[in-house]
Amino acid sequence: MFSLSGKTALITGGGSGIGKAIAVLFAQQGATVHIIELNDTAATDVVNEITASGGVAIAHACDISNQQAVLQVVALMKTVDILVNNAGIAHIGTAETTASADFERVFNVNVKGAYNCLHAVIPQFKKVGGGVILNLCSIAAFVGIPDRFAYSMSKGAIYAMTLSVAKDYLNQNIRCNCISPARVHTPFVDGFLQKNYPGNEAAMFEKLSKTGTPAEIAALALYLCSNEAAFISGNNYNIDGGFVTLNN
Repeated sequence: MFSLSGKTALITGGGSGIGKAIAVLFAQQGATVHIIELNDTAATDVVNEITASGGVAIAHACDISNQQAVLQVVALMKTVDILVNNAGIAHIGTAETTASADFERVFNVNVKGAYNCLHAVIPQFKKVGGGVILNLCSIAAFVGIPDRFAYSMSKGAIYAMTLSVAKDYLNQNIRCNCISPARVHTPFVDGFLQKNYPGNEAAMFEKLSKTGTPAEIAALALYLCSNEAAFISGNNYNIDGGFVTLNN
C-alpha cells in the first residue's frame, strides 16, 4: 500500500521541516523527488540524504514567486505526477502593524508561489491524463490566531484555491486536497523563537509545546497523494490534536 513507484513528485520548500519529511518519505516509497528550494544548500543536503538511502532526488534552486523560474524547472522535469505546494513564510503582525512590504512578501511566496506552481504543473497533468496536488494550508485559515494577519490571509487563499482547482479539474482526473496543521516543531519554529523571544526560548517553547511532527504531516501527505486516496478531492484535513474542533 501507498507505493509511489514510477511517480515523479515536485515538492516546494523540500529542504527542511515538513517539506523535507515529505520528500524523504515519498522517495522511500519509490517516487522520483524534485525539490524546489530557495536555499540551494538545504535542498542539496536533502537530496544527498535521499540518494544515500537508495532513493532518487533532484534539487532545483528556485524562487517560487518568480513564475518564469518555476516554468523552467517544470520544463526540465518533463513529467510530473504529484505536486506538493509546501513552501511558505510567516509574519507576525495585525492589519494595523503589518507593513505593505511585509504583506506583499507573504503574498508573493505563500499565494503567488502556489499559483505559479499550479499554473506550470496542471498543463503537464492534462497531457498525461491526470495528477495529484496537495497544498499545505493551516488552521490559521479557519480560526483567529493573534498577530498572524498576513499569514492567515495567505492560508485562507490556499484553502480557496484548493477548492477551486478541485472543482475545475475534477473531470480531468486531477485531484487537489490540502492539509492544515497546527503548530509543528520544525527548525522554522526554533528560528522563530530565537528571533522573537531571545533568551526566553525554552519557556516559550514549553508554552507552545503541543506540537505535531513533520513525520506525522508527511504520513498524511503520502496517503493523500497515493492511489489509495483516488476518490478524495476538494477536501481539507486538519492535523491539529483536535484544536479547531475542541476550541469552537
